[in-house]
Amino acid sequence: MKSRLNLKPGQRGTKHLVEKYGAALLYVRYRYDEERGVRLKTVEIVVEEKPWRPRSRFREEDLVQVMVGYSEQDLRAKLKTAGGRWNAEDKVWLVRYGSIRGTELECRILDDSRPLGR
Repeated sequence: MKSRLNLKPGQRGTKHLVEKYGAALLYVRYRYDEERGVRLKTVEIVVEEKPWRPRSRFREEDLVQVMVGYSEQDLRAKLKTAGGRWNAEDKVWLVRYGSIRGTELECRILDDSRPLGR
Protein backbone atom coordinates (compact mmCIF):
# COMPACT_ATOMS: atom_id res chain seq x y z
CA MET A 1 0.00 0.00 0.00
CA LYS A 2 1.45 3.34 -1.03
CA SER A 3 0.89 6.72 0.55
CA ARG A 4 0.72 9.39 -2.12
CA LEU A 5 -0.56 12.44 -0.30
CA ASN A 6 0.20 13.69 3.21
CA LEU A 7 -1.75 16.76 4.30
CA LYS A 8 -1.27 18.88 7.38
CA PRO A 9 -4.24 20.42 9.19
CA GLY A 10 -5.44 23.54 7.38
CA GLN A 11 -4.42 22.34 3.94
CA ARG A 12 -7.06 21.92 1.28
CA GLY A 13 -9.09 18.77 1.92
CA THR A 14 -8.71 18.77 5.70
CA LYS A 15 -11.33 21.33 6.75
CA HIS A 16 -14.05 18.94 7.98
CA LEU A 17 -11.46 16.75 9.73
CA VAL A 18 -10.03 19.80 11.55
CA GLU A 19 -13.59 20.59 12.68
CA LYS A 20 -14.00 17.02 13.90
CA TYR A 21 -10.62 16.45 15.62
CA GLY A 22 -9.40 20.00 16.31
CA ALA A 23 -5.85 20.46 17.55
CA ALA A 24 -5.47 16.67 17.97
CA LEU A 25 -5.24 16.24 14.17
CA LEU A 26 -1.65 15.81 12.97
CA TYR A 27 -1.94 14.44 9.40
CA VAL A 28 -4.41 13.27 6.79
CA ARG A 29 -3.01 10.63 4.44
CA TYR A 30 -4.33 9.12 1.27
CA ARG A 31 -3.16 5.54 0.78
CA TYR A 32 -3.73 3.42 -2.30
CA ASP A 33 -4.09 -0.35 -2.21
CA GLU A 34 -3.41 -1.59 -5.74
CA GLU A 35 -4.29 -5.19 -4.85
CA ARG A 36 -7.82 -4.32 -3.73
CA GLY A 37 -8.18 -1.28 -5.96
CA VAL A 38 -9.18 1.09 -3.15
CA ARG A 39 -8.13 4.46 -1.79
CA LEU A 40 -7.99 4.85 1.99
CA LYS A 41 -8.14 8.18 3.79
CA THR A 42 -6.46 7.92 7.18
CA VAL A 43 -5.91 10.43 9.96
CA GLU A 44 -3.19 10.64 12.55
CA ILE A 45 -4.42 12.13 15.81
CA VAL A 46 -3.00 12.76 19.25
CA VAL A 47 -4.69 10.51 21.80
CA GLU A 48 -2.46 11.24 24.80
CA GLU A 49 0.04 13.86 25.83
CA LYS A 50 2.22 13.75 28.93
CA PRO A 51 5.59 15.16 30.03
CA TRP A 52 8.71 13.42 28.75
CA ARG A 53 12.41 14.10 28.93
CA PRO A 54 14.75 12.49 26.42
CA ARG A 55 17.49 10.35 27.86
CA SER A 56 20.91 11.85 27.73
CA ARG A 57 23.20 10.24 25.21
CA PHE A 58 26.00 10.39 27.78
CA ARG A 59 26.47 8.81 31.18
CA GLU A 60 27.82 10.84 34.10
CA GLU A 61 31.29 9.25 33.88
CA ASP A 62 31.71 9.58 30.08
CA LEU A 63 34.45 11.83 28.73
CA VAL A 64 33.05 14.28 26.20
CA GLN A 65 34.69 16.70 23.78
CA VAL A 66 33.90 20.35 24.44
CA MET A 67 34.71 23.21 22.06
CA VAL A 68 35.69 26.48 23.70
CA GLY A 69 37.57 29.26 21.93
CA TYR A 70 40.96 30.45 23.14
CA SER A 71 39.61 33.92 23.92
CA GLU A 72 36.80 32.56 26.14
CA GLN A 73 38.84 32.71 29.33
CA ASP A 74 35.89 32.37 31.72
CA LEU A 75 34.64 29.16 30.06
CA ARG A 76 38.16 27.73 29.96
CA ALA A 77 38.47 28.40 33.69
CA LYS A 78 35.16 26.62 34.33
CA LEU A 79 36.39 23.63 32.34
CA LYS A 80 39.60 23.50 34.36
CA THR A 81 37.60 23.69 37.59
CA ALA A 82 35.39 20.83 36.35
CA GLY A 83 38.48 18.69 35.80
CA GLY A 84 38.73 19.20 32.07
CA ARG A 85 41.97 18.85 30.20
CA TRP A 86 43.07 20.28 26.88
CA ASN A 87 43.67 17.83 24.03
CA ALA A 88 46.14 19.66 21.79
CA GLU A 89 45.97 17.04 19.03
CA ASP A 90 42.19 17.38 18.50
CA LYS A 91 42.03 20.98 19.76
CA VAL A 92 39.15 20.23 22.15
CA TRP A 93 38.65 19.99 25.88
CA LEU A 94 37.97 16.57 27.42
CA VAL A 95 35.81 16.57 30.53
CA ARG A 96 33.49 14.17 32.35
CA TYR A 97 29.89 14.75 31.30
CA GLY A 98 28.63 14.72 34.89
CA SER A 99 30.87 17.71 35.68
CA ILE A 100 29.24 19.95 33.08
CA ARG A 101 25.69 18.56 32.84
CA GLY A 102 23.19 21.39 33.28
CA THR A 103 25.77 24.14 32.80
CA GLU A 104 26.42 26.47 29.89
CA LEU A 105 29.23 24.15 28.84
CA GLU A 106 26.82 21.32 28.02
CA CYS A 107 25.72 23.06 24.82
CA ARG A 108 29.39 23.25 23.76
CA ILE A 109 29.71 19.45 23.48
CA LEU A 110 30.63 18.59 19.91
CA ASP A 111 27.67 17.18 17.98
CA ASP A 112 29.68 14.27 16.64
CA SER A 113 31.13 13.62 20.08
CA ARG A 114 30.94 9.98 21.09
CA PRO A 115 31.45 8.98 24.69
CA LEU A 116 35.11 8.32 25.34
CA GLY A 117 36.59 6.07 27.99
CA ARG A 118 33.75 3.58 28.28
